[in-house]
Amino acid sequence: MAENLNQAALWDAIPLSLRYLRAFYQVSRCGSVSKASQALRRAQSAVSRAVLQLEAELAVPLFERSVRGMLPTEFGAALLNRVERANAHMEAAYREIASSTGVMRHAPLYDLYVVERQLSVLLELGRQRHMSTVAGLLAISQPAVSLAVRNIEESLGITLFERTVRGVRPTPLGETLIHYLRLALNEVRIAVDEIAAIRGVKQGEVRVGALSLARTYLLPTAVTRLLCKYPGIRVSTMEGPFDTLATSLRSGEIDLLLGALRPLRYTEGLEREPLLKDEMAMVVRAGHPLTVLDQIGFECLEEAEWVLPHRHTSTRALLESAAARRGLSPPRVLVESTDLSVIREVLLASELITAISAHQFSREISSGILVRLPLRLSETSREIGMLRRKYDRPSPAAALLIAEMKAIECIPSEPATYRA
Repeated sequence: MAENLNQAALWDAIPLSLRYLRAFYQVSRCGSVSKASQALRRAQSAVSRAVLQLEAELAVPLFERSVRGMLPTEFGAALLNRVERANAHMEAAYREIASSTGVMRHAPLYDLYVVERQLSVLLELGRQRHMSTVAGLLAISQPAVSLAVRNIEESLGITLFERTVRGVRPTPLGETLIHYLRLALNEVRIAVDEIAAIRGVKQGEVRVGALSLARTYLLPTAVTRLLCKYPGIRVSTMEGPFDTLATSLRSGEIDLLLGALRPLRYTEGLEREPLLKDEMAMVVRAGHPLTVLDQIGFECLEEAEWVLPHRHTSTRALLESAAARRGLSPPRVLVESTDLSVIREVLLASELITAISAHQFSREISSGILVRLPLRLSETSREIGMLRRKYDRPSPAAALLIAEMKAIECIPSEPATYRA
């Protein structure tokens, strides 16, 4: 099902025992339980039990066992790849923190070897920034939250949070650690879905950041088609300004970001992929005086009054630039809003005009209550596309959603076509 992202505790749930994963990783590297037990300094029986428990959790065999050792199965190879990627994120955290502090203490946390409850506290406190709130979310006491943070800080030898009048906030080093930790745990979550996909089960959650141009056609259309084919997949969306969503994408809180593509300087470290072209349209209510003119040109807009997004938004800037190129005065804006509901109701109840992507009011235009004026603004063409983390390997569910989005060839007001 599709839903809005709720409490982030759901994102940060740890799907597999990290202690079991550590045993699995060493057995994969060493090729035997006996060698892995020496590397981990644990009894062979404990290492064997950890691997068996992990296989039971995933309901698949992770190793082929023989007298010559243990080799990962197809399931084990998929898990190993994700564990190695998770380890690489934590190694990056270690290097970045060590270079900032000069402290070269390689604490167990950098190997994801820590009590899962402590990780949950760390991640939630980084987001909620209030100890009592985190205590309520995780159903533990506030002193337990404080103790978990103190234990992690002592093992790392750095301060992760500082107190403020409104709660706590991560220090720069705390932000760094939480950033890489989320990326690492995201790899573990994806591993579970990849193993299910090898078994033929399409499952998992896709977390999508949606900007305004993606919310009204591209994303809903792709999600609807995805869920018709794979009802076991869930889609969650996060709405907000570009900067906020880009930060969430970089930290692994969302899998991809959809909307109008920004200039390259705003997308450093992200991979851009255009999907569709969009052109702004001028829209009014049915029966508006401009709709009954025998001929209409841009000069007819000189006296128009507008409902438009706020100053310095891309839509507003594009329209003002288009007006200037035609020798027209800047639009006289009576109402400033980016809320589609507000814009629609203002249009229906007045003689104001707006400039907007036609697909954002495609239903109203199709039903005839709003009208697109026959004036082209070709210079306002924008690319709608997606952003993903560079070098990221999407989860099976995310890959399926991306395929559905790529299959959409155009957006209203022209009839959409679809590649099967």
